[in-house]
Amino acid sequence: MARILAQLPARGATLSCMFTSPIGPLRFAASGRGVTRVCFEGEPLLDDALSVSPLVTQELTEYFAGTRREFTVPLDLSGVTEFRAAVLRELAKVPFGETTTYAQLARAVGNPKAVRAVGSACATNPLPLFIPCHRVLRSDGQLGGYRGGVEAKRFLLRMEGIDV
Repeated sequence: MARILAQLPARGATLSCMFTSPIGPLRFAASGRGVTRVCFEGEPLLDDALSVSPLVTQELTEYFAGTRREFTVPLDLSGVTEFRAAVLRELAKVPFGETTTYAQLARAVGNPKAVRAVGSACATNPLPLFIPCHRVLRSDGQLGGYRGGVEAKRFLLRMEGIDV
């Protein structure tokens, strides 16, 4: 599971890099504390760019090659609300090759009626892949949405051995 750092105000320069993946180009931004944002093709990075630690590209290369199941890249959730952070911390616990539902996540954060809010937190997850929102399904077993597109979600789940 990726290491999520405490929510702290952002400090220091923001760095970014590009990574070519089987689901399309991905861009990453990072602070001095960890990765802050993952962007799919066509989405703007909200920060200025320089370069990110080679650890990001190494771990993603290993993940897409099927040799990495957990990320160790530090993640920075500064700027994320308490509720979203709670959802993302629970989501980060969902292991490779397993899925959960929006309703299960809502229960896990102690608010079983907040299913739509959990869905919104997943949809605005600033760190897809590292915090695996692609592993969240609807209660009826259907895929549901994904910021990177439903086909990317299907690809990632199949790559992890989940038949969808």
